[in-house]
Amino acid sequence: MARANDEAAAALQEYSELFALTGGDAFRVRSYQKAAKAIAGFPEDISQVDVRSVPGVGEAIALKMEEFLQRGSFRQLDALRGKVPDGVRRLTRVPSLGPKTAIMLFEEFGIDSPAGLAEAIAAGRLDGVKGLGPKTLANLVKGVEQLEQSGRRVHIGVAMSLAETVMASLSAERLAYAGSLRRMKDTIGDIDILAVAPESIMEEFRAQPYVAEVIAAGEKKTSIRTTSGMQVDLRRVPAESWGAAQIYFTGSKEHNVTIREMAVKKGWKLSEYGLFEGERVIASQTEEEIYAALGMQWVPPAMREDGGEVRAALRGELPTLVTLGDLRGDLHTHTNLTDGIASLEDMVAAAHARGYSYYAVTDHAPDLAMQRMTLDKALDQRGALLELQRKYPDMRLLHGTELNIAPDGSVDWPGEVLKGFDVCVASVHSHFTQSREEMTRRFIAACENPHVDIIGHPTTRKIGKRPSVDADWEAVFRAAARTGTAMEIDSYPDRSDLPSDLVRLARHHGVKFSIDSDSHAIPHLDNQRFGIGIAQRAWLTGDDVINTWPLERLLAFFGR
Repeated sequence: MARANDEAAAALQEYSELFALTGGDAFRVRSYQKAAKAIAGFPEDISQVDVRSVPGVGEAIALKMEEFLQRGSFRQLDALRGKVPDGVRRLTRVPSLGPKTAIMLFEEFGIDSPAGLAEAIAAGRLDGVKGLGPKTLANLVKGVEQLEQSGRRVHIGVAMSLAETVMASLSAERLAYAGSLRRMKDTIGDIDILAVAPESIMEEFRAQPYVAEVIAAGEKKTSIRTTSGMQVDLRRVPAESWGAAQIYFTGSKEHNVTIREMAVKKGWKLSEYGLFEGERVIASQTEEEIYAALGMQWVPPAMREDGGEVRAALRGELPTLVTLGDLRGDLHTHTNLTDGIASLEDMVAAAHARGYSYYAVTDHAPDLAMQRMTLDKALDQRGALLELQRKYPDMRLLHGTELNIAPDGSVDWPGEVLKGFDVCVASVHSHFTQSREEMTRRFIAACENPHVDIIGHPTTRKIGKRPSVDADWEAVFRAAARTGTAMEIDSYPDRSDLPSDLVRLARHHGVKFSIDSDSHAIPHLDNQRFGIGIAQRAWLTGDDVINTWPLERLLAFFGR
């Protein structure tokens, strides 16, 4: 997806937030938000086409976007930035703090930062304020803590996009990202890029338009801060040390300490330049050679967390991890019938272009009222899908639904309606603050519903915006294993849900998984690589993941 789309969408999203903060009409706020989503998810670069060809972009928004593409802003955005104090904008970054409350806190209490909010709550200054009960204040304190924890970390989608932009801007013999991004962690602090290249690459790097500040410049390492605030470190490494540098800078620190200690026991030394016995180089050019010299299998980067992978590699017992190429389909996607931005026809065509052997459309069910879904609309879509099936004889189209798990664990439609669907994903979309006991019962009830096949984005977290719900996950996973309900690994990078530690726990209980894109636009289909990263961090094989299975085995698992 083109960066122009991301930047234009971010500007329009910011405008919608500022517009809401200044009391703007809610209908227009929504239309700006929808247009921002449509621009971000548009498959073509909007700087190369007429922005009016994006669904949901009318003349007024098109003019704003054209001005943005010319000069990096538009006058209405500049005007609102001048009107809304920075303190109010800082406050709205706190999860669960809405614009009206932010303005009230700023104007009436002079609170202009998340830290100031936490202090005011701790000092009791907000006790008894209308609309801010004890539970709300407790949630705000949690939100501030979460904001501080996410600090300078971003989700993997943001980091990957930046790393790929940086690598595309540089000329080198070899280029690769390392660090926590290569290990596919769900949040990333800074980006490490390795290059085999002449010294001139450093000057080329410093001159790029994404550079806001040069933190340190040298012939072997240059660190910059980008315009988005992230730090990127570029390191030049000798071609003959490429493998050693990759191991050293990929980490994790704990994994590297363990293998360095193994080298020391043999009287050798492992560094970023190679594996040495005195001055003699034992291995350095490839990671595989170095691991082999240490008497172990090559360890996939996502497993390098000192979680037993070294012992397994020494015994030759590493699992064959699931890969992107193993996925035969996607079981959770949306169209513009609900909150997606692409048509059924376009989503199906894009899935077919990926070579999938099956593909499920799972638009929202009626209890998510804002999506205005009805059974009639769902049945019309089923008819349209049957028509499309003729066009794609080599890809089985599955008609699904994403159900809402109500606070009591029930779902939108009765059993006789649900059995007409090929696949039912059930997800929590509301009442996130239920107690641990209530939330656990809610999930178990959904697992016990014979028509529910997959629990969607189980923790409901949104990285940097909303914490995970509280549940007894062991109890939930035991229920899922017992009822044959798959747990989803939602690949959407701001969800990354289930996280890898919970995937490992669920697998221990015998749960199967579905790695899904939760796509709301064509470019989102590419997010599956992030879900695969989570699965690899949790040591999953193809057998653990139901959408690597042949269609017959999948349908048998669903009991269809």
